[in-house]
Amino acid sequence: MPNFLSAIRRYAPAFGLLLLAPWVGEFLLGTSPIQNLAAALVLLLPMYGGGALLIREVTRRAGRGWPTLLILGAAYGVIEACLIDQSLFNPSFFDMDSKKIAPIPLVGVNAYDSLAYIGGHAIWSIGVPIAIIELFTPSRRKVPWLGKKGLFITAILYLIGCAIVFSFSYIEEKFIASSVQLTSSAFIVVGLITTGFLLKRKNRATYKPGALIKPLYLGIGSFAVSSLYFAKPENWGGVTLGVFILIVSWLLISRWSSHLNWGIWHHFALVAGALLTYAWGGFFMTWILWPNDKVAWMGNVIFALLAIALLSILAKRIRNVPEF
Repeated sequence: MPNFLSAIRRYAPAFGLLLLAPWVGEFLLGTSPIQNLAAALVLLLPMYGGGALLIREVTRRAGRGWPTLLILGAAYGVIEACLIDQSLFNPSFFDMDSKKIAPIPLVGVNAYDSLAYIGGHAIWSIGVPIAIIELFTPSRRKVPWLGKKGLFITAILYLIGCAIVFSFSYIEEKFIASSVQLTSSAFIVVGLITTGFLLKRKNRATYKPGALIKPLYLGIGSFAVSSLYFAKPENWGGVTLGVFILIVSWLLISRWSSHLNWGIWHHFALVAGALLTYAWGGFFMTWILWPNDKVAWMGNVIFALLAIALLSILAKRIRNVPEF
């Protein structure tokens, strides 16, 4: 029994991430209604959960940090949106002629969806779930959770998930992107992965460059900025705003996180703001996708309350944890 309990404690973060990634990326967002929870989790867990866990393990094994992790998350977004469900190229996806919104000539995609899909996956499908689980296990946040066999199984799980989603998408849509689109996407994926591991490793700072933003204000700012990113206009102005938000946020967080007093509550504030954005965003997506589905609306309420409860439990969990 002690060995069994030890194994549960050892692998609990990995299993938690497997479940949390599809829940945040699909159900809290509202793109999958609550009545599809059981079936969709079976279908989406291997790709979403397997992808998030694989990215997290590879990043931590390489001794890398959040810049690498988020860039690999962007690569995940390109793989899903361009190579697997191919939603970025399919004009009938969600029954919307999205090519009319901020179109990119000769490529057959639009800049708005490219930013929304890839950025959304990098931040919310990958980044936020990993950050939450690592906050629940702060003493193990920088070390691998799996051995070599576990890493191999995770990679296979992810590939199986990709095959499942591709099969169902093709059966439903009967759409395959052009060879040029698929090849270009593959090159982008390789480029992102290479960039992620070419970044210089960042050592924790030991200096104090002036005042540091308080976690409360950081949390409010995280919610406001991520909400603005989520609600950006569907045009070239919105694309410009989204890119501006991503660049400025990256620069500010990189600067603040180099501060000697940057700690666990700053991490919590960033995650809380982003997660709560999807909590209200789920209602917006339901209004767009299933406005007359009362069960879906009820699901939004349940999922939003679960997000708040999760953050409350997490706050209690880290209350007495030493700063990073």
